[in-house]
Amino acid sequence: MCLAFPMKIEKIQRPMAEVSAGGVSMSVSVQLLSSVKKGDYVLVHAGMAIEKIDKKQARELLTLIDELGQELNDGR
Repeated sequence: MCLAFPMKIEKIQRPMAEVSAGGVSMSVSVQLLSSVKKGDYVLVHAGMAIEKIDKKQARELLTLIDELGQELNDGR
């Protein structure tokens, strides 16, 4: 199973970009995406931005991930 996490691009210095989500920031490769810019949201998997997504979709995914984390912490 593969998991990609939605993250916001904070800074780009090709071929890398600084991305953040939930207080975590990291450097990822953006070589697979030619048209991303600061402020865009991307799905990150294994240190690579693999797909650009819109802000609404990113927020929905982040909300779902947060809810799942809360359920796991509650022991459900």
